[in-house]
Amino acid sequence: MADLQAKYQILAAEYSKLKAQIPVLKKAYLDEQIETEKLKDLIKERDQSVRKYEQEVDSLSFRNQQLTKRVLFLQDELEHTESSKKKNKHKDNEVSRHDDASQANSVLSEELHSKIEENALLHKKVHEATSQYEGRISDLEHRLKTSETDHSQHEEVLNATRQKSKAQIDKLQEEKAMLEVKLQTYDTELKDFRVRAELAEEKLETLQKNLQSKLDCANKIIADKLPFIDTKNRDLNRLNIPTHDRKHQMRARELVNQSSNLVGELVQGLSNFYTYSEQRSKIYPADGVSEPHSAINTKYCKYLHENMAHLRPVEQSIRLFSESLKEDSLTTLETATDLQLFSKNFQNLVAYMNRLLPYQLSSIEEECAVSSCTSTLAAKNMELFKSLKRLTSVFNKLETYVTVLGAQSKTGMIPHPQSSHVKFFSQLIKVLNDLHDAVKDVSKHYNSKVSLEHQLPTATQKLKTTDECVVASLVSLVTNTGKFSAFMSGNMDFFSQSAGYRTRGSSVGTDLVDGGPRSHPAVVGFKVRSSKYLASLERPCPESVPHKVAVQNRKTLLSSTENKQGLTHQISVFQQRVNKLDQEKEHWMLELQLLKIKYENELTKTKQQKLEIERLQKAECREDSIEDNMDTTPSVVTSAASTPSVSSTQSVQTTMLGSVTCQSESSDIDSREELIKNHYTSRISELSLQLQALDSKCVNFHAEVRALHKQLQLAQKSKCAAIEELKTSNQSLAQLKDELQTTSRSYDGQLSMMSDHLAGMNEKLTQQKDEIDDLKMQLQSASSKSHKKNKK
Repeated sequence: MADLQAKYQILAAEYSKLKAQIPVLKKAYLDEQIETEKLKDLIKERDQSVRKYEQEVDSLSFRNQQLTKRVLFLQDELEHTESSKKKNKHKDNEVSRHDDASQANSVLSEELHSKIEENALLHKKVHEATSQYEGRISDLEHRLKTSETDHSQHEEVLNATRQKSKAQIDKLQEEKAMLEVKLQTYDTELKDFRVRAELAEEKLETLQKNLQSKLDCANKIIADKLPFIDTKNRDLNRLNIPTHDRKHQMRARELVNQSSNLVGELVQGLSNFYTYSEQRSKIYPADGVSEPHSAINTKYCKYLHENMAHLRPVEQSIRLFSESLKEDSLTTLETATDLQLFSKNFQNLVAYMNRLLPYQLSSIEEECAVSSCTSTLAAKNMELFKSLKRLTSVFNKLETYVTVLGAQSKTGMIPHPQSSHVKFFSQLIKVLNDLHDAVKDVSKHYNSKVSLEHQLPTATQKLKTTDECVVASLVSLVTNTGKFSAFMSGNMDFFSQSAGYRTRGSSVGTDLVDGGPRSHPAVVGFKVRSSKYLASLERPCPESVPHKVAVQNRKTLLSSTENKQGLTHQISVFQQRVNKLDQEKEHWMLELQLLKIKYENELTKTKQQKLEIERLQKAECREDSIEDNMDTTPSVVTSAASTPSVSSTQSVQTTMLGSVTCQSESSDIDSREELIKNHYTSRISELSLQLQALDSKCVNFHAEVRALHKQLQLAQKSKCAAIEELKTSNQSLAQLKDELQTTSRSYDGQLSMMSDHLAGMNEKLTQQKDEIDDLKMQLQSASSKSHKKNKK
């Protein structure tokens, strides 16, 4: 069930991820729609501007046509004036005509000047329009490129989400199949468990019976074979060996187990710190690929790689010590011989740390010698080295206290007195607090060093992840040392107090009689008993009763004490047997009555069958002899009449017996049916309860499977909807691309047409300017000639 719940939680998390990705896709699709609408609006604006420009071009062409017509008209007038000059030779007429021509020329020049200005303004407007048009086209092309890049990014995201959804759907289908297989296996296991439960119930019943019988036997033996209990009598109980305090022993076991767990956590934290430090030294300052490792660094990595060879024995030895503690033995510092192995392994660990310290200094110096190392980083490195040196010195102090603890159980060593235990453990707690502070300093300095290193451009991602792992291991060490110091300071009173002794049958540890303790330590008790034993050996042996007489007297005493209990027990057993025999007697009496009634029924049946056989034989004889002896018919009739009477009486007897048998048999059958009915109803109720429990479990599993199926269906629907939205977005993007291509093509064609038209207009304007200049020159020459003639 736990695996199923974990998988269901994984499925729900994956579904929530997919569900969280759907609004992102919707948002992207809506952004694309907004962009397309903006592009459509821009296209409409461009179409309007193009139409406006076309109208302006049409107006310009119309103006140009008007100008051309006006120029042609002026040319005609000039030709007409020239022809009129040739025809008219009179001077007065020439002067008047000259005045008219000058007036006409002045009018024409003014009109031409206005038209030229209009053409210049039109050229300027056309140039501005073309520049605006080109700027808008470039802006539109830029927006088109950005929209295409966004579209490609969205397509990549959609493809990635598709692949992820496909992979997740495949995983869900596989997990669904696995769940179905597991359901089947669970059903089979459930059936097996039912069978096992039934067998276990049967075994439990047999065990209860056996244990009850053993308990009865044990109670009988205790009542018969133990004439007195020495713990009830103070004088007799004084001769027993004093036992240790079991509560104290259980508390000691509990605290040793907690300390072994804390030591295991400390060893794990140190192992993580050394392994991650080894990985970091292989990465920085030289990675071994572009730059080779130095000899000191390789040796440092080798020593770091050997950390578990020194750390694992410490954890194993404390585990062995915690497992060696038993409830029925007294544990003190003098009896804890397994602490010697722990202290020895801890000494090896501290020696390993002392050997590792100079290599740590050399590694830090190599890091400071790197060109990218700043002065602040070098200062942080030196602070880290000082904190590591302090940590090693604290471990050296702790090693001295651990060796003292292990030396308490050595033979030939003078143990520390009980009065100095308080000071000893207070100093040990102080050292553990110093250890916690030293680890905190190492963590703080390493964290500041790492934060500076990560700001350097040479810091790689691999180095950052390794540094994060080292920081995490130091944080775990800080928490572990804090727990250790709190654990020791909280249990200071227990560690400093002495182990208690108790007298058998007494709940108080120190019973005082006549101003002194009645229960003594084991050694003093053994000394007292040995002195008494030696004193008893020197005394003369008193007169004793022969062994046979003593055994016979004991048997008589036991028989006299057992007589009353045995007789009462025999009376109860005989009463039970009598009750059982009465019940069996009643049962067999009922069975005897039933058998008698059945026997009478069988007798009546046999008599009836015999009578019927005789009647049939007589009827056959009568049919055969009807023709010969007709006189014998009355006798036969009478005999036949007599037989039915007998049979009727017998039938009456049969009916009476039958009724009796039916009543007796019906009562017996009813009782048996009631027993069977009660048995089967109880069995059916048990099976119905089991079925209800199984049905509830099946309903639960079915509901979970249905919920998963619904979630799968919803995921598939959302997937289909997302696919459809993708298709529509792709179609709209394709349409937009086509529209952009068509508009760009139309704009290119229109621009080419406009450029050609403007080139033609410029050529026409240049031609017109040339013609106007020629006309001006001709007019000036004509006016100069006329002026000269007038002077003459």
